[in-house]
Amino acid sequence: MTTTLHHAPPEAPAEPMELFRIMLEDEFAAETTRLTQLTVCARRPRHGGYDPRILDGLITSARQRIAATAHALRRMSEGTYGVCATCDKPIPLGRLHIAPTAAHCARCAPARDRS
Repeated sequence: MTTTLHHAPPEAPAEPMELFRIMLEDEFAAETTRLTQLTVCARRPRHGGYDPRILDGLITSARQRIAATAHALRRMSEGTYGVCATCDKPIPLGRLHIAPTAAHCARCAPARDRS
């Protein structure tokens, strides 16, 4: 007689905010890994095949995404994630799905965030 153990599939998070937390944590980990890789390339003799100016831009961009993700995770732990930092109204879930680090609703978002 053979006994087979069946593991139940992991339960999907019930709350949309839990899904956003998972997305943000995954993004933070991915961007941190990317920044580490870019930093290693920057220290190589020929910058790992990157043009130095492009590499600097990629490093700056990765740092900005890490900071935005960390800020979103902090807002989540404070209970203010999903609430517009300007008008205090809820940010629609669709906007958070597209831009999980959004701190403003589309109406209040700075012009640079809308382009």
